[in-house]
Amino acid sequence: MLRDAFTAFAETFSAAYRPVLLRSIGLAVGLLIVLGIGAHYALTYFVALDWQWAQITVDIIAAFGILIGAVFLVPPVTSLVAGLFVDDVAAQVERTAFPGEPEGRPLPVGRSLVLTLRFFGVTLAVNLVALLLLLVPGVNLVVFYVANAYLLGREYFQFAALRYRGEDEAALMRRHYSGTVFFGGLIIAAIVSVPILNLVTPIFATLFMVRLHKRLSLRAD
Repeated sequence: MLRDAFTAFAETFSAAYRPVLLRSIGLAVGLLIVLGIGAHYALTYFVALDWQWAQITVDIIAAFGILIGAVFLVPPVTSLVAGLFVDDVAAQVERTAFPGEPEGRPLPVGRSLVLTLRFFGVTLAVNLVALLLLLVPGVNLVVFYVANAYLLGREYFQFAALRYRGEDEAALMRRHYSGTVFFGGLIIAAIVSVPILNLVTPIFATLFMVRLHKRLSLRAD
């Protein structure tokens, strides 16, 4: 697993994946900026003070709060971005890393959209809970890592598996290797927790989980 993770991480920045990586980062940054501007506007609109110094203080606190919140928003934002690139990235790694083996089939657009939106909604809810627990030392980090390890491992593995299997079979395989998938998700969660680096999550996680699914498929066969 660690070998697959290191290989996937190195490939994330390679020339073969750089165009899709840059598009993914650009879209994720754009979404974060839009969310940040919206949050800042809402805070300053609803918290309007008569004293200029007090308003400036509120604006500064709001700006820092949004920066901190952005760390917790990266998982859901990148999960939304992932749905746009996962099939292209998966097909590329299948062709280059597993030549001669049958390529997976992309999910139908409608089903892919449903899974992506579900992934986004659940991840957003979990990370908002972790953000609300920010003032509880230690607890928020545990929630952040454990919840994201489960969610990110589950969903990215599911995306990879669904290229070869039906939904029931993919879910059964994921449950059978639940410990391996969770630890794979923990590696992804570690990347997600590093500011700036976390923007590469959709590409890295797809490369990693496609490889992991292939390894587990060989073991299952």
